[in-house]
Amino acid sequence: MMHETVIWHLGDITLHARTLIMTWIVMAFLIIMSIIASRRLTSGTPGKLQNFLEWIVDFIKSLISDNMDYKKGAPLLSYLLTLIVFIFFSNILGLIPNVFAPLFHWVEFAQLNKILGDVLIASPTADINTTLALATLTIILVLGSGIKYKGVHYFHHFIEPIPVFLPIHLIDFGAKLMTLAFRLFGNIYAGEVLIAAMLMIPGLMVAGTLIPMPVWLGFSIFIGAIQSFVFTVLTIAYISQAVTSES
Repeated sequence: MMHETVIWHLGDITLHARTLIMTWIVMAFLIIMSIIASRRLTSGTPGKLQNFLEWIVDFIKSLISDNMDYKKGAPLLSYLLTLIVFIFFSNILGLIPNVFAPLFHWVEFAQLNKILGDVLIASPTADINTTLALATLTIILVLGSGIKYKGVHYFHHFIEPIPVFLPIHLIDFGAKLMTLAFRLFGNIYAGEVLIAAMLMIPGLMVAGTLIPMPVWLGFSIFIGAIQSFVFTVLTIAYISQAVTSES
C-alpha cells in the first residue's frame, strides 16, 4: 500500500490528500529555513547556511547568464531559486522511511492512517498532478516571456517556415509540457517503488547490518538533485528560446 489514493472533497474540488500534506510539509520546511537564514544574514563572515544559500543564488545566476541576456532573465531569479529548492526537497521527502507510521495506525482523523501509509512518506513530485502543475507554470512563463519581449510577433514562429508546419510546432510545444512533467514524475516515483520493495526485504531495516539501503538512499538523493537541476535548466532554456530566438 505505497500510494493508496485518499481523496478530500472541497465543494467541486477534488484533492489528493497525501500529496497535499506532503507539499505543505515541504513548504513549511522551506519557509522556516528561509526565516532562519534571513535572521542570520551578515556582511561579515557568513555561516554555513548563508554560504550554501549564496552558492545557490550564484549558481542560478550563472545558469541564467549562460542561456540568455541576464537583464531579461533576472526577473525570474526568485522563481527559479524557489523552483529548484522546492523540487529538490520534494524529491527527497519520499526517501525518508515512515518510522512514525505506527503512531497513526489507529488515528482516523482526516484518514491520516491511510494518507501516510504503512511504508513511506510520499514525495509530492511522485504525483503526476504536482509535476504537471510545475510544468504548466514553465509553459506559462515561456508564453508570457515571449509575449513580453516580442509581442504578438512571438507566435509567428509557429507558422515558420510555412503555415503548414503549425501542427508540428504545436505538437512540439505540447511535448515540452509532457516531457517536463513525466520525466520528473517517472524518476521520483520509480525511486520510491524500489525503496518500498527494499524495505520489504527481511532484515534490511536492521541498522548498520546491510549496505544496500544507505547506498541506494545516497543514489536516490543524487537522482533527486539531478532531476531538480534538469527541470530548472530546461525551464531556463525554454524561456531563453522564447526570448532570444528569431521569429
